[in-house]
Amino acid sequence: VEVLRRQQVEQTAEREAAGTNWHDTDLVFPTRVGTPMDKDNARRAFRGALGQVDGINPQEWTPRELRHSFVSLLSDSGVPIEEISRLVGHSGTSVTEL
Repeated sequence: VEVLRRQQVEQTAEREAAGTNWHDTDLVFPTRVGTPMDKDNARRAFRGALGQVDGINPQEWTPRELRHSFVSLLSDSGVPIEEISRLVGHSGTSVTEL
């Protein structure tokens, strides 16, 4: 709940800063002017967050590494491959098993 409130406060500030350039799309994580994020926006935001972590070079990471880590952690925890495949949106288990 605290994270959501913080996001709402940040988005209100971004909306005010954008002024008439703001596009109200009701997205939780829009660009700084309210439009949908594309892969480049998401990568920049991800690397910006990583830049606040000591010992991590943000240029070495992409959001895809999170996806791979998620799958590995689930697998190491004994979650069935069928469930992991469903959670990551694969149509079958063959891609997940790679």
